[in-house]
Amino acid sequence: MKPAIEWQQSCATAENEQFAADLHVALARTPKAISPKYFYDETGSRLFEQICELPEYYPTRTELALLEAHAADMVEQFGPGVQLVEYGAGALRKVRLLLDAMPHDEVQFVPVDISGSHLLAASDALVADYPRLSIQPLVADFTRPHTLPPWPEGCRRVGFFPGSSIGNFTPEEADTFLRLAADELAGGGLLIGIDLVKDEATLHAAYNDAEGVTAAFNLNLLEHARRVLGAEFPQDGFEHLAFYNPAHCRIEMHLRATRPLALQVGGEIYAFGEGETLHTEHSHKYTVEGFQAMAVRAGFKPGKVWTDVNGWFAVLWLESEGGEYSPRGKAGPTRACGS
Repeated sequence: MKPAIEWQQSCATAENEQFAADLHVALARTPKAISPKYFYDETGSRLFEQICELPEYYPTRTELALLEAHAADMVEQFGPGVQLVEYGAGALRKVRLLLDAMPHDEVQFVPVDISGSHLLAASDALVADYPRLSIQPLVADFTRPHTLPPWPEGCRRVGFFPGSSIGNFTPEEADTFLRLAADELAGGGLLIGIDLVKDEATLHAAYNDAEGVTAAFNLNLLEHARRVLGAEFPQDGFEHLAFYNPAHCRIEMHLRATRPLALQVGGEIYAFGEGETLHTEHSHKYTVEGFQAMAVRAGFKPGKVWTDVNGWFAVLWLESEGGEYSPRGKAGPTRACGS
């Protein structure tokens, strides 16, 4: 493959218009809730990278250790000649461990992320370190319709979705993504990281760090709205709230109003009572067996599994034989942690 890099940037104006539309819907519903994808402007992406370095935040270091120990075995599942698509690519840190185990002239890398400036900066750094690698960054929301570059002749398309980011989806959204991926990756497969069910104390600490970085990350969602949409609200009007919801096997993050207040955006005013929240994220925790069952329903065939000694995190290989994607396909069980 010839080394190359192609910048595919979406219009910032269109992104902000979509943010505004989604924020209006989020604030008008009861209870108030918005997609966590709007965390990831440039500031939010930088804060998340800081979260990944925190001592309380076990997922990143645990998954990195698995990738470092088993990259060669994982890459062996891909086979020779690969178009490697990373969903929600971020800083492109973890994929380097896979790339180091692959011949670069047999790989085309397509990182996909919604944060354009962050993705392009990370891709520039990757180009410098991997000059023989063909890289085609795609600035897009991979949960919405998107078009990937055609894969080179003789290659398989393989997806990489680390970080247990799928845990941020509802069970229905996770099912929809897996069905889309099974079709998009037909003839290849998906390497995916999942956070496993564990004791509540460990989970609570991971989302309520002592330095307050996770709180800043959560609060930045509304600051993002202030910066790009002109949203108006009291500077100290909201606080970070994160807790484990055992009924749904998930951590929930909210922005909680510290007093009765009004949030104004785009000429609309939305009232918050004291203690009322805007639900900003949930992070589902799984069992390996429960997640594999979800993947099978979406059209994947379970393959190898790599887990740490504590049983806190797992990386799964899922083969895709392909099939027609239907967004109306039935979702899996609402209890994401499985049986």
